[in-house]
Amino acid sequence: MRSLYYELVVIVLLGQLIYATSNDTIKSQVRLAYAGDTGMYVSWNSFVQLANPTVKYGLSPSSMTMSAASNVSITYSTSLTYNNHVKITGLQPDTVYYYLPSHLIHDNTKAPYTFRTSRRAGDVTPYSIAVVVDLGTMGPQGLTSTAGKGVNPTNILPAGDNNTIQSLTAAVNQFDFLWHPGDIAYADYWLKEEIQGFLPNTTIADGVKVYESILNDFYDEMTTVTSIKAYMVGPGNHESNCDNGGTTDTSRNISYDSSICVPGQNNFTGYRNHFRMPSEESKGTGNFWYSFDHGMVHYIQLDTETDLGHGFIAPDEKGGPEGFDSGPFNSIMNAQTDWLAADLAAVNRSKTPWVIVAGHRPWYLSHANASGTICWTCKDVFEPLLIHYKVDLVLSGHSHVYERNAPLANGVVDPKELNNPDFPWYITNGAAGHYDGLDTLQVPYQKYQRFGLDTTNATYGWSKLTFHNCTHLTHDFVASRNGSILDSATLYKNRTCAVSKSLNNSAIASTTTTQASATSSISTVQTGEGNIVKISS
Repeated sequence: MRSLYYELVVIVLLGQLIYATSNDTIKSQVRLAYAGDTGMYVSWNSFVQLANPTVKYGLSPSSMTMSAASNVSITYSTSLTYNNHVKITGLQPDTVYYYLPSHLIHDNTKAPYTFRTSRRAGDVTPYSIAVVVDLGTMGPQGLTSTAGKGVNPTNILPAGDNNTIQSLTAAVNQFDFLWHPGDIAYADYWLKEEIQGFLPNTTIADGVKVYESILNDFYDEMTTVTSIKAYMVGPGNHESNCDNGGTTDTSRNISYDSSICVPGQNNFTGYRNHFRMPSEESKGTGNFWYSFDHGMVHYIQLDTETDLGHGFIAPDEKGGPEGFDSGPFNSIMNAQTDWLAADLAAVNRSKTPWVIVAGHRPWYLSHANASGTICWTCKDVFEPLLIHYKVDLVLSGHSHVYERNAPLANGVVDPKELNNPDFPWYITNGAAGHYDGLDTLQVPYQKYQRFGLDTTNATYGWSKLTFHNCTHLTHDFVASRNGSILDSATLYKNRTCAVSKSLNNSAIASTTTTQASATSSISTVQTGEGNIVKISS
C-alpha cells in the first residue's frame, strides 16, 4: 500500500508545481533569527531557486546600500517553495536596520522591513520577550470559532476573541523577540481535521498538498511578527512527520500512522529546511540545540525529541514512545548533553546573570502521563546539569495547559520558593491554542504546582518574561483574547552582578558592580483571574 503512495506523490508534486507557479497569494514568509549580537539571519521563501539570495539593508529606508548574500536556496521533495537563508554580519548591537530581500526590491507593494539587532551581553537595560509553545495555524485550517466532531466545544475560539497570533501581533512592540520551543504549525493535524469533518476529505496522496498548505498558512500568518522580530524556534514532536501520534477513522475502522508520510514530510524535514538558528555561533546542532546571549540573559534551546544520548531512546527516535523514526541529528552519542555541560560552564554570570532554558517536553507537570507527556528521560539527562549550574528558569510546553510550579530539584520544592531559591523554577505553557484546544491537568494537582489553567477554564495565551535587572525576573501569562494578565510571578535572586552601566554601539563603555538589597521581598496579590506577584524593597 505504501508503494502506491509514493507513485501518487509524483502526480501530486506535478500538481503542486503548477499551483506554485500560478499562485501569487503565498507571501514571502520573511523571518529573522539572531546570529550573535552583531549578526542576523534573514530567511524567506521564493517559488524559484535563487542563485545568490541577497538582502539589501541599511540604517534608513532610503539608504539600504549594504548587501549580504549566500548560496543557500534549498527545497525538499514536497515543498511548494525554496527556502532562502542569508546571514548578515558586522552589524552594530541593539540597532535598528531596514532591510528587504533583493528580489522584492522592485515590488512596489513591499515596503522595507526593520529589525533590531541583539543586545550585547552585559547590557543591563530592562526588556521583555514573548514565549509561545504549541501554537499552530489559526483560521480556516486551524483554531477558529468552529471545529470538527470530537473537539470539546469549550475549546473552540469564542466569537470576538483574539487568537494568539493576533495577540502577539498587537503586542509586538512590547517584546524584543519571540521564542517558540516546539509544536509550531501543526500541519500534521491535516488528517485528523479531515476525519473530524473540519477540512474537506482528500486522498492520502492529496494530503501531501494539504500538509504543505497548512505550513504555508502558518508561516504567512506569522510574518507580521517574524519579519520584524527575531523568531527563535526549537523542535517539538509535531514537526517530526505528517501524522504525528497516528489517527483513527472510527467510521471506517482504519488507523493511520507515520508510515503514510512520504519523504519530505518526515524526520523534521520541513523544520530543518525552513529555519536557521545560531547553532554555528554556539557550537550546537542545526535548529535542534543552540544558545545565545541577549542583554543580561543567556538563553539555551534544548532538543527533547531526539539525541538524548546516554543509551536512552528519545521520544521521536526509532523505538521511542512516539513510534517515529526521526534523528539522531548528531552522530556522537552524548553530543547534546556534552554540549550543554560545556555551554553552561562557559556562561559569564557577570555579563549574563540570568540563564533560561527551554525544551519542548516537561518533566514536572500535574499530568497523569497516560500518553507519555512527562519526559522522564529528559529529566534524567538534563536536570543534573541544570541544578549543578544553577539555571534560573526552565520553560516547556507539549501538554496543552498552563502550569506555574515552584523551584524544584529532584522533585523537591525549594523551601525559599521564589525568594532567592537555589533550584530552577519550572513553568509549562502549552496553551497557545492549536486546532483542538487545551488538555486537562491532573487532579489533585502536584504539590509543587502554584497556579494552573486547562480545559476547565479554557483560556489561550502566551508567556511574557520581563528582566527588570540582574536580580528580578517576572513571568506573566498573557490571555490572547484581550491581552489581560491572568497570572504573574516574580523570581528574586540575591546576587552580586557586574553589569554594564552604559553602552554605545561599538563597545561596553563601563561596568559597575551592583548587589541586590537583602531586604527585597516578594508579595502575592490574589485577583479575580490569577495571581499578581509584586516586587518591593
